[in-house]
Amino acid sequence: MSCLHLRNLRLPGQSGLHELLIEDGYFVSQFSGRQPISQRDLAGQLVLPGLIETHIHLDKACIMSRCCLQHGTLAEAVEQTRQAKAGFTEEDVYRRGARVLEQAIVQGTTHMRTHVEIDPQIGLTGLRAVQRLQADYAWAISLEICVFPQEGMLNNPGTEALLCQALESGADLLGGCPYTDSDPQGQIQRLFELAVRYDCDLDFHLDFDLNPEGMTLGSVIEQTRLHSWQGRVAVGHATKLSALPRSALDAMANELAEAGVAVTCLPSTDLFLTGREHFHNKPRGLAPLAALHALGVTCSLSTNNIDNPFTPYGDASLIRQANLFANVSQLATEQELLDCLGWVSTTSAQLLRLPDYGLTPGCRADFVVFDAPSAAAVVAQLSAPLMGFKAGQQTFERSSARLLRVAPSETVQRLA
Repeated sequence: MSCLHLRNLRLPGQSGLHELLIEDGYFVSQFSGRQPISQRDLAGQLVLPGLIETHIHLDKACIMSRCCLQHGTLAEAVEQTRQAKAGFTEEDVYRRGARVLEQAIVQGTTHMRTHVEIDPQIGLTGLRAVQRLQADYAWAISLEICVFPQEGMLNNPGTEALLCQALESGADLLGGCPYTDSDPQGQIQRLFELAVRYDCDLDFHLDFDLNPEGMTLGSVIEQTRLHSWQGRVAVGHATKLSALPRSALDAMANELAEAGVAVTCLPSTDLFLTGREHFHNKPRGLAPLAALHALGVTCSLSTNNIDNPFTPYGDASLIRQANLFANVSQLATEQELLDCLGWVSTTSAQLLRLPDYGLTPGCRADFVVFDAPSAAAVVAQLSAPLMGFKAGQQTFERSSARLLRVAPSETVQRLA
């Protein structure tokens, strides 16, 4: 692998033009002199670390055409997906997952955690397909697989054994979905016991409505402390947090920070599914990341679903999710926009516990190039990435739009 010398680029939060040196897939402070050096002039474009998708479902993406929505509720989404899942094959999951992965790559995503449903109906079909995707797209994206029981675990005999088989077959971590189980607290406790047995991280779907009653987040915090799993647990959705008064939210945030439990907000899904019972004064219903972040909670923004009953939209753009969250949450200062960008990049790297993420020597050379005046403007202006690199190798490029001007005389002729 040759060395790459990038010149005349801008870095976030720094003035002037800079250079980056890449050797054997990593940023270095100077070349070893062992390999040939290629040069690239970025002409003042902005370089950011690769974007990170912390919560997505590749196995059930792109199935909206197979479903029939009438109410747009969470219960309907679960049922419609269950019916569609009966027809899933390994090749089908692979094709749909590949479509989303390729979208994500050209949107600047270099790391992704995907959840994969495991239950007696689907077995390990989704896992096998996603493991093939993991291998086939490693040249452009690092894919982490989280297996979880969407249909419940304690109330769904055979599911736990399949989850263990999945972990033994190469899945990276374990997820949970307590609200679909007959015993939510029991599921949480059992998943922690399994995580300790297999020494793996945990990522839960929970507290997915706007009623502050019945939160299970406290059980996750308690189990995290009990098993000393600090820094290894994340929760997604957690929209109940948006219904808490400030004092209760601050108390919960302090507990989350102390226990090392991260929170992922999924704006497109959470806005689509929650608050449907309200006609006027419709609540926003998003986990309040700004307030959590201010008190030390590790936060991230993510896509969750694309083109299915949980989220009938999406192009796998994390910048779009950051912009949507900023807009709905009324975040607009430079620092607030930088926080939103961090929730799809630097703090997401903390959530995934990536040891070599960034733009400094020793970090893996996974980065994205933008034509934007600043890092905050990337979020504010929904900037599309121009090119991306994985381990120093370019993975995609996008041409800038070009106006095709028409002379005034030609315009008159065309209108005549």
